Amino acid sequence: MTPERIIHANGVDLCVQTFGAATDPALLLIAGAASSMDWWEDGFCQRLADGSRFVIRYDLRDTGRSTSYPPGRPGYGFNDLVGDAVALLQALQVARAHVVGISMGGAIALHLALDHPDLVATLTLMSTSPGGPGGPANPGLPPMSPRLQVAFSKPAPPPDWTDRDAVIDHQLEQLRLFAGPQGFDDARMRTLIGRSFDRTPNVATLNNHWSVGGEGPPLRPRLNHVHVPTLVVHGTDDPLFPIAHAEATAREVPGAHLMRLEGVGHEMPPAATWDLLVPALLQHTAA
Repeated sequence: MTPERIIHANGVDLCVQTFGAATDPALLLIAGAASSMDWWEDGFCQRLADGSRFVIRYDLRDTGRSTSYPPGRPGYGFNDLVGDAVALLQALQVARAHVVGISMGGAIALHLALDHPDLVATLTLMSTSPGGPGGPANPGLPPMSPRLQVAFSKPAPPPDWTDRDAVIDHQLEQLRLFAGPQGFDDARMRTLIGRSFDRTPNVATLNNHWSVGGEGPPLRPRLNHVHVPTLVVHGTDDPLFPIAHAEATAREVPGAHLMRLEGVGHEMPPAATWDLLVPALLQHTAA
């Protein structure tokens, strides 16, 4: 694992960290909304690096040590986040990468595969939807769980964003809403939230991702234009994007394969899944 460093790319500063040898095939990890690179855990990254991958993780704008904006006023759109990933690979002199994205990071990864196919060797979409929240606006895709619908309609009051303990407690309760029945590791989550808090100058900026728009035309009609090997990884108990979202993606992306994580929700893959997930990623990215 190399020390964190700041790279100026696409007009902003991006904090990046790598694992493994730069001579190995590159594997770019893109986190979800409001998530710094800390959520790609050290142990997970190191296991991929031990499989001869050059693992790259980075802080999205408004997370960690990357460029941030005033809370509620992000000075960028979704397409800028895609541009950041492109510029980061160029700055690292990576001609092609195996791209892994989760949730919003999966949408960024999908845009990379569609709009910058020369940069993408393989694609892995984790906890990602082909069309956003289901329901009437997205025929054929089921809506989020009733539990989440209630939580979104009556959001918890925000904490004092300068109070570390209050922020950890608040985010812990939010994460529990998205977790699957396989078990919620309270201690692990507290550690990760605390690490993210300590690396982010103003954690209130994390919420800027919910205000970012500009994703362009719907992605689902373009899924048949993805022409790189694609692995779809999804929890069977995802309350935000039920498993049918992943099944639709795997069905509509040519040649895609679906890997179900039993009992997992809309969350970063728990450590208990790594014995299955890491070998699957190494096999998928071996081409």
